[in-house]
Amino acid sequence: MRKKLVLLIATLVALVVALRGQNAPQAPPRELTNSIRMKFVRIDPGSFTMGAVGIYGPVHDVTLSKGFYLQTTEVTQAQWQVVMGTNPSEFKAPDHPVEQVSWDDVQAFLRRLNAREKDTRYRLPTEAETEYACRAGGRDPDEAPNLDDVAWWGPNSASSTHPVGLKKPNAWGLYDMRGNVWEWVQDWYARPYSAGPQVDPQGPPSGENRVVRGGSWFQNDAAALRCACRRSYAPDYASNDAGFRCARTF
Repeated sequence: MRKKLVLLIATLVALVVALRGQNAPQAPPRELTNSIRMKFVRIDPGSFTMGAVGIYGPVHDVTLSKGFYLQTTEVTQAQWQVVMGTNPSEFKAPDHPVEQVSWDDVQAFLRRLNAREKDTRYRLPTEAETEYACRAGGRDPDEAPNLDDVAWWGPNSASSTHPVGLKKPNAWGLYDMRGNVWEWVQDWYARPYSAGPQVDPQGPPSGENRVVRGGSWFQNDAAALRCACRRSYAPDYASNDAGFRCARTF
């Protein structure tokens, strides 16, 4: 009798555990590819130290409370062409990053991409999300020990963009987070940052310029390819060294 009771209890416990597992929320897939072959990797919530001592400071603690997807490469000319029907780039090649696109142009692309995918979640990453991803949450350093391994920049670019994804990825599988083209992010530019800790910072509510991150093929100064480096362009400005990558909310 006692053995039957123990067996019954064990069976009930196993059943409860199984039911809880079925009802538990499932984490989004680690990777995602959409209909035009844009590949994304899941970026989980976390905290990191943003900024750097000097012109990229003040250093401050940032917590990202929500996960998101980030495109593993910069948006290519082929992907832009599918969505927009044009190719404004100077260095024309389907697998090179699209450039000569302003922040305003990127917003038009995102609207059309969301409509094409019957979605509303494609967007630009915030400045904090971009630096968090560049640093792989702190696993990668602010300054790359060997830029030639991970970036197309002045000394190795031959004054041009290059196909996305040829250099080594960072610890989170993201390519060209440094170099190739500057990447537009969502935030208005403000300098300096707030010195205090922040949760899910969105940047100032208004401004004159939008932030770009990551450096480009044009830069000869390695400091421009630090994860903490930040510059700005007017929202309607387009250049042959500025492109973008997409984020997607879960």
